[in-house]
Amino acid sequence: MKLADIATVSSGHPFRGKIPEKPGSGIYAIQMKDVSPEDGVCWDSVIETELIGKKHPDWLAPGDILFVARGSFNYAVLIEEMGKQAICAPHFYILRVNDSSLLPAFLVWQLNQRPLQNYFDSAAEGSVTKSIRRSILEHTEIIVPTIEKQNQILGLYRTIMREKKLCAELISNADKLMHALACGLTAGKTLQTVNTHRESQL
Repeated sequence: MKLADIATVSSGHPFRGKIPEKPGSGIYAIQMKDVSPEDGVCWDSVIETELIGKKHPDWLAPGDILFVARGSFNYAVLIEEMGKQAICAPHFYILRVNDSSLLPAFLVWQLNQRPLQNYFDSAAEGSVTKSIRRSILEHTEIIVPTIEKQNQILGLYRTIMREKKLCAELISNADKLMHALACGLTAGKTLQTVNTHRESQL
């Protein structure tokens, strides 16, 4: 079925130009720099802002999906936790699943997989900064297996992601160890050279 059959699609808040920063306002604005397909929303980097204009803010809620509509990589992230009053920049589309047969997390997973990524790559418009039109996103073909199957796939995905992060940590630790060994050898060689030079001066 098409995405528009199971979810609503709306645009982010229509800021004009750079999003103003206003600490203490209690209103947070999620920008592209604050999200990644691996970690979702990094709330530590989200700034507080002020809203100008008469448009009523479309406040985000747990279960909402942010789709990066501009740039060379169009992907989705799930908002799982809030605890803050937040909106998002106009570079995003906001997806809200309205069909109980589809888990929001599974929709995010499917949007980020290669088949649909190929579709977005072919449908993107623009020569400098590419973008996905709302109609393109709404006509995206979505597969909706049973809830049990969705949970199985998500479980496997989360396991794989944990393993990938563990492998990345192991590789990083190995690189640090090699760097420390190399620095140690270099320091030892330097010290030996200094001592040899001093002895030759005696």
